[in-house]
Amino acid sequence: MPTTYIDQILTAGSKLNVSDVHLTAGIPPIFRINGELQQYGDQIVTPEQSQEISKALIPEKVWETFTTKGEMDYSYSLPGVARFRVNSFQQRGSVSHAFRAISAGVPTVEQLKMPLILKDLAETHQGLILVTGPTGSGKSTTLAAMIRHINETMAKHIITLEDPIEYLYKHGTSIINQREVGFDTNSFSNGLRAALRQDPDVILVGEMRDLETIMTAITAAETGHLVMATLHTSSAASTIERIIDVFPSGQQAQIRTQLGGILKAVVSQRLLPTADGKGRAAATEIMINNTAIANLIRTEKVHQIPNVILTNRASGMHMMSTSVQELLISGKISRQVAQPYLKAEG
Repeated sequence: MPTTYIDQILTAGSKLNVSDVHLTAGIPPIFRINGELQQYGDQIVTPEQSQEISKALIPEKVWETFTTKGEMDYSYSLPGVARFRVNSFQQRGSVSHAFRAISAGVPTVEQLKMPLILKDLAETHQGLILVTGPTGSGKSTTLAAMIRHINETMAKHIITLEDPIEYLYKHGTSIINQREVGFDTNSFSNGLRAALRQDPDVILVGEMRDLETIMTAITAAETGHLVMATLHTSSAASTIERIIDVFPSGQQAQIRTQLGGILKAVVSQRLLPTADGKGRAAATEIMINNTAIANLIRTEKVHQIPNVILTNRASGMHMMSTSVQELLISGKISRQVAQPYLKAEG
């Protein structure tokens, strides 16, 4: 009964092209469509239903972890409909569930309408590429498109570390091994350390959450691997500052030097509601590391990075405001949606 109930809701949501489905006891299911929350039907989810859903969906071997921690990330596949990234969490004596829809197929950079320079970045042989933005901004999808490009055009060994696994890849000209945190490895840091002994060319880290993971990712990038990862930061400058601030003050000078050498690019993105109300458009900021930016990182002048981005558009860099302005001029987004981003950067 629980899986039949949730399958019906997820199937209905998939037909409406939802990005998220929320199940919380005491209210009907809630869909997020084009960034807006909408109630689905008037049947209230009961605490008993929500508890039964969690027992039906959460794998038995991690049920004890869920009851101890109070939350759990995992994936759920509905054959013929879609896959979902799920977070189940305890709140006020009941269980709530947040489902994030994942496209059945891995999209291309072109299908996402993202800058084509992402394909050039994916062809980098070593270094660190970071895709940043708030939750729900499409970071995982952007990385998936870059992995697809590698898989279609180069012979590489790709290892992904994800929590949970979202897109399912098929081997192409590359071979891809996907490891899920909590099932295939205990943590991002453990999986990343192990990956260094697994002969990878490319390592995708779902999220750089802690000091150990960041340190190991930097080491991997220094030792000849291409490392691609995400962070919840809003710009290239704030991304660099976040990484450096994670380290103790005595190590920060060394990290600045290392980061200046191995960082290849930072792609920051947002998904903005389109003017016709039928979808969302991606706005981006792209910073590609060069001699000037590397020097700013090493000399603690990260705040000057926007100036370098503005003067290097020919090399593929641009600020978020430039991307938003282009979306506005093309009529894809409204002035009301664009205004906060234009103000933020003057």
